[in-house]
Amino acid sequence: MKKAHFFFWFPVLVFSACSCTTEGSIQQILGTRAEAPVFMDCRSVSSTEIVFRFSQPVKVLSLYFDTAIETRSIEDGREVKVTLTQPAGEGQKITADILVEDSDRNTLNVIVPFRARNERLPALVFNELRTEYSKPKVEFVEFLALEPGNLGALRFFIAGYSLSRPVYEFAPMEVKAGEYIVLHLRTVEEGCVDETGSNLALSGGTEAQIDARDLWIPGNKKLLHKTDALWLLDQDDRIIDAVLLSENRDVEWDRKNAAIASAAEFLGNGKAWLPSTGNTAAMDTVSAERWIPVPADAVISAGTTTTRTICRDETIPHLRRAANWYITATSSATPGKANSTKRHN
Repeated sequence: MKKAHFFFWFPVLVFSACSCTTEGSIQQILGTRAEAPVFMDCRSVSSTEIVFRFSQPVKVLSLYFDTAIETRSIEDGREVKVTLTQPAGEGQKITADILVEDSDRNTLNVIVPFRARNERLPALVFNELRTEYSKPKVEFVEFLALEPGNLGALRFFIAGYSLSRPVYEFAPMEVKAGEYIVLHLRTVEEGCVDETGSNLALSGGTEAQIDARDLWIPGNKKLLHKTDALWLLDQDDRIIDAVLLSENRDVEWDRKNAAIASAAEFLGNGKAWLPSTGNTAAMDTVSAERWIPVPADAVISAGTTTTRTICRDETIPHLRRAANWYITATSSATPGKANSTKRHN
C-alpha cells in the first residue's frame, strides 16, 4: 500500500530519461533509439479511481499524492488505473507525483494537479451578468443553484478570455437549493474573500451580500465584454449552462475576434444555446442539426451599464435562449438577490 507524501502545488512538470543499458547503446550505434513515453493526461473517473494516460504502456515505479489518500491497487499499462482505499473529497485539488518506466527502461516523472471526482454537482444556471465596470462596482456573474450539491471541480469559461482555459475553477463548496452565488470578476478592495464554507457573511467588498455566496477573481483586469460567450463545464466536459451575448443584433461576429464565433458554433452545435423564437419542440429540432447562432440569436447587451444588468427571467422555465433574458432598469442591479423585474425600455 502506497501512502501519500506532501508537496506544494505545481503546474504539470515532466521529466524523462533514456536508459543507459547495453541495448540503448547498440540502438545509438545503429542510429535508432527507443522513444521515451509521453504523458497525455490525468482524470478522476470515479470517486475512488484515477486514470493516468501515456503514449505507450508503462510500469509505475512510484506514486505519491500531496494529500492524505492511499492507494489500494495500481494497474500498469498505457492507461495506468489507480484505485484508492476510500473516496477523496468531492472536487478536492490533488497533486500527483508519478514515476513510470517503459519496456526499454526509459523513465518519465510527472507532477500533475487534478480534481477529485465530484458526483454531486447541482443543477446550476447563469442568473445575472454585469459587463460594465465603475469602481468600486465590478463586473460579476451570478449563478443560481436549482438544487443542493457541491460545486467542486466545476469550470467557468468566458470566450473573450480563453476557449480552453477556464476563468475560474470552483473549489469544493456545499450549496443549497435557491442559493445565489456571485463571482465578482475583479478584486479592487480589501477584505474580499471567497466564501467556500457555511459562513456567507464572511466577505467584505462592495455589493457582497450576507445571505449570498461571494467569490472573487484576483486582479483588476477586464474579463467580460458586451459581446461574449459564457459557459460552465463539468468534469466530463458537458455543458451545464451557457449564455451568448452580442452588443449589436444586425452584424456578423467580429472577424477580429474569432474566439466569439468559435464559441457560438460550440454552443450551438452542443445544444447549449437555442434560437430565440419558436416553441420548445421546434428549437430542439433545430438544435439537433448543425446550427450556428448569429448575433441576432444572442442576448442583445447594447443597453447595459454598471447599474443596468442582464438578467434571466426567474418567473419562467429556464431555457438557453435570448428570450429568457432582459436588461434591468437603471439602478436595478441585484447581485446576490432575486432579479429585479423592472426592465430597461
